[in-house]
Amino acid sequence: MKKLKIGVIGLGGIANFHMEGIQASEDAELWSICDCNEEALASRGEQLNIPMERRYTDHKLMLRDAELDAVTIGTPNSNHFAAAHDCIQAGKPFALEKPIALNVEEASTLRDALAVNPMPHMVCFSYRYKAAVRYAKQLIEQGELGIIHHVYSQYLQSWGLNEDIPLVWRFRKDLSGSGALGDLGSHILDLHRFLVGETVRVFSDAGTIVKERNLIGAEGKGAVDVDDFCHVLARFEGGASSSMSISRFAYGRGNYQQVEVYGTKGALLYNLEEEDTLQAKFGDEQQFRSIAIPAECRVGQMQSFFDLLLGRGDGLDATIEDGYMNQLTIDRIIQSFTEERWISTLQEAVNHG
Repeated sequence: MKKLKIGVIGLGGIANFHMEGIQASEDAELWSICDCNEEALASRGEQLNIPMERRYTDHKLMLRDAELDAVTIGTPNSNHFAAAHDCIQAGKPFALEKPIALNVEEASTLRDALAVNPMPHMVCFSYRYKAAVRYAKQLIEQGELGIIHHVYSQYLQSWGLNEDIPLVWRFRKDLSGSGALGDLGSHILDLHRFLVGETVRVFSDAGTIVKERNLIGAEGKGAVDVDDFCHVLARFEGGASSSMSISRFAYGRGNYQQVEVYGTKGALLYNLEEEDTLQAKFGDEQQFRSIAIPAECRVGQMQSFFDLLLGRGDGLDATIEDGYMNQLTIDRIIQSFTEERWISTLQEAVNHG
């Protein structure tokens, strides 16, 4: 059977995850690569045995390749919109890293463009592919928790504590859109939507702990103009209340996630540190217990993308619509901590729709 020819746009850290998924699949092959850094392009091209004619510094040239079946987009956030929009215009299916844009206006433009020219696509909210999350979704949809009242979530990392890290793109609003909120919070917001439903209003607090960092390739320091942490209170459409705590300054944490969901009949606790786990308490049980996760919940994100391209997707992949709602909520959270007040997201979604 003919393998899908996949191109990779952006050769930063996340590209390694994309390429590993491509190389591990029986359905796909790494066909071409693209990056504006010519040195990185040459080095990875040699390492991966990609012919010179399939190494690109301009993704638009890559998209002209008639043999190319689809691409993954793993650039800095500031390039997400342009690369995805060019894919839509070229009719080339894509898997796009999150957040999908720098603001809701860009996200809305992508949504509108796909409505005119629909095609298979995925937004890479990677924690949808954790087995514990998928099983939690099943249990919630089966009504095992009853009516949900509360959702409490954390996503904590510690790497921001290192003040020797220079002013990389993640610390610049013009290149990232936001800081810990877009980087980590976007994942938690998607998990909330995936598991429980729409967020309709938010109230938030955020701050920048290290306000200056060394410039890259120049003397002196530059301002960090994005959030290092963000705390959000929110309400869901069904009435449930939630809190979200995210930080890059949580000492001792590597990549720590926890989502707790409490209902009238039961509760679930999803945790990710070294591996994803799920605990639950139902009915008259005395304490939380670990739950065995069914094998069918164990899926890979990149393989899910290939399944989608081959017409056998399971319907659980994030779409541009999910990415749009995520970006809308991020923008309203930024508005909330800027104006120090509750902000509605639902009416804004209706207006943009």
